[in-house]
Amino acid sequence: MAIQISPSILSADFARLAEQAEAVAGSADWLHVDVMDNHFVPNLTLGLPVVESLLKAVSVPLDCHLMIEDPDRWAPAYAEAGAQSVTIHAEAAGAPVRTLREIRAQGARAGLALNPATALDPYADLIGEVDMLLLMTVEPGFGGQRFLDLVLPKIRAARQLISRTGGSVWLQVDGGVSPETVERAAAAGADVFVAGSAVYGADDPAAAVDALRAQAEKAAAQAG
Repeated sequence: MAIQISPSILSADFARLAEQAEAVAGSADWLHVDVMDNHFVPNLTLGLPVVESLLKAVSVPLDCHLMIEDPDRWAPAYAEAGAQSVTIHAEAAGAPVRTLREIRAQGARAGLALNPATALDPYADLIGEVDMLLLMTVEPGFGGQRFLDLVLPKIRAARQLISRTGGSVWLQVDGGVSPETVERAAAAGADVFVAGSAVYGADDPAAAVDALRAQAEKAAAQAG
């Protein structure tokens, strides 16, 4: 499986978003955009207008993670605007199949996210509707949290589920990804890693992306 790194601009300087995005353009596969509404999660970040502006200003494809109420209403607009990946939360979606299909119909990759306490099994039948499964490795809402090792068994189970279905679904982890935790997540089966403070808290964000990728690739190879 190919390892991908998606730096989260939640940890970037919001006054210099375009500049900070381009700082990782040569290394990152995606730019992770955390959309929070202060309802589904206890934080307010940015929304569609900022995403539309970023799309005009940056070269890295946008990976939009919607931590919002009523994603059925809002998610397709992010895909229509040009975000190349749009992820909704299972806990918030009222009609996930319809919404995932609408995201795909707009030409974007469709993702489904599960919080740490949300079981995988009830959503196993939706694997065929997604391009990416996102397992939160912290409680969503804030950057800089510690990685929750209790999610590791779910990552392994998700990798087994994906392998059984024969699909090419990506398995993303988000929360607490750092040089100290990325290898555990990769060994468990994750292949797309969201990293915020580990990238934008480093002196050289691009080098931090490269280092995380190398660690994850090594751990995945050893586990495989």
